[in-house]
Amino acid sequence: MTLETTEKAIARWHEMLETRDMSILNELLADDVVFRSPVAYNPYAGKQVVFFILSNVIQVFENFTYHREFLSEDGLNVVLEFSASIGEKKLKGIDMIQFNHQGKIIDFEVMIRPKSGLEALAVLMGQRMQNMK
Repeated sequence: MTLETTEKAIARWHEMLETRDMSILNELLADDVVFRSPVAYNPYAGKQVVFFILSNVIQVFENFTYHREFLSEDGLNVVLEFSASIGEKKLKGIDMIQFNHQGKIIDFEVMIRPKSGLEALAVLMGQRMQNMK
């Protein structure tokens, strides 16, 4: 049952990106979700801050596309490979998402390359994070 629950949640994630309906993100995040940023050493914890970060990243990325999807055997983890751009900077990355048995995201870690793309993302997200505080 876990695999099916996770697959439904992933389908909702893709639907959210297509429709830009952020209420889906709110539905997918567990209250105690943790976000591990590619630019910050310490993770961000809690639904409100993770919602803010992910909804802003979605706005910052241009030409965002997922290419491949890998599911763990236990059905609780997925890795999504993506590409995007920020202005002239192109980047590639992966989203490593862990779900609980209810299909809620409990851990979201992002890795991005190359450094130039990561730096462009860091500048834009840094400005937006200042607005949050």
